[in-house]
Amino acid sequence: MSDHEAPALAGVHHLKLPVADLRRSQRWYESRLGYKLVVEFQTDGELDGICLVHPNGGPNLGLRLDPERARAAAGFDYFSIGVSDESTLRALADRLTELGERHAGVQPATLGWILPLLHDPDGHEVRFYTVQHHTEPDPKDVLVVDNPVEAARRNAVARAEHAVG
Repeated sequence: MSDHEAPALAGVHHLKLPVADLRRSQRWYESRLGYKLVVEFQTDGELDGICLVHPNGGPNLGLRLDPERARAAAGFDYFSIGVSDESTLRALADRLTELGERHAGVQPATLGWILPLLHDPDGHEVRFYTVQHHTEPDPKDVLVVDNPVEAARRNAVARAEHAVG
């Protein structure tokens, strides 16, 4: 399919996660990342979902009460939330650390920088990845990354050597 034949899309409308406790997850996303509650969904008068929006560009987030699926999904990183650049990502990492949240710190990734291993109350891994890149792939080629963790480490060493040299 050519580019002009592809359907017009408008980005990600929202992300949706199963959770065991709606209010606990709501408080976590509000206090850790600044999300705001905008919609509550009910079935037969019982709260079973909420929608949160972010005031500074984060994706809309739907949380759905489903404890069984929340347990099954724990530990998996379904998405990465974009952050503008490395310094903004480092500020976020510092904020999360000050709030007592464990994470792996800012690390170089294949193209940009990543903040992995932050977990919400249900154990979902919430990752952040910079939109700013330290490496620009050739847009005419498919980038093949063999062993992405090792590739990121090699890129970091090469950038450090280049900065010194």
